[in-house]
Amino acid sequence: MRLDKFLSNHGYGSRKEVKLLVKHGGVSVNDKTVKKADIKINPVRDHIVVRGEKVDYEPFIYIMLHKPSGYISSTKDYKDQTVLQLIEGFDHYDLHPVGRLDKDTEGLLLLTNDGQFSHDVLSPKKHVDKMYYAHVEGVVTEETVKVFKAGVTLDDGYETMPATLEIIKSDTVSEITLVIQEGKFHQVKRMFQSVGMTVIYLKRIKMGSLPLDENLAPGEYRKLSHHEINLVKK
Repeated sequence: MRLDKFLSNHGYGSRKEVKLLVKHGGVSVNDKTVKKADIKINPVRDHIVVRGEKVDYEPFIYIMLHKPSGYISSTKDYKDQTVLQLIEGFDHYDLHPVGRLDKDTEGLLLLTNDGQFSHDVLSPKKHVDKMYYAHVEGVVTEETVKVFKAGVTLDDGYETMPATLEIIKSDTVSEITLVIQEGKFHQVKRMFQSVGMTVIYLKRIKMGSLPLDENLAPGEYRKLSHHEINLVKK
């Protein structure tokens, strides 16, 4: 890989800015100061230092975002604000959301540039749990729990996989958690619609074995550790 591309990909500026950085002696490769930005380097083996700090090669990056209401889970949109507008400092990674949360839905949303990771997490065949907390207009009962456990038929005729519904509070407005392994359009809302109820608040709180970081306020984000990445897959 060219040195200027490597440094640009790691957030050190445009190709032009990197060229000036190298020209002024700010970069060394394998302990030797270099003056040409277009030299070829091996990003895995070579020791790259910028202004005294080693640059670690990260081909993939994984971010946890506490998605607030009002943002859509897309890379770009001409009408609404997107979740990528909340993320700063990672433009060079070409991030995408791992699945979608509705505009008015809050909670755990992952962003990455690793397409295979996204596929593994979203594929129903991989059986990755997605847990939601919700306020539902309607009395959720043990009978509702049984119906969801058997799978429900959505408005378009699609039959969902079995889902685990737990009742926190049963009242005219009920509080529940729901675990599903799919991600159909508006799925949680449509599942409750199929039993005559309306979801009025929805928040994703867990993916796989990875919970939403309680220290992240809506709109805040952080990188995942290797251990946390594996928790999602499990």
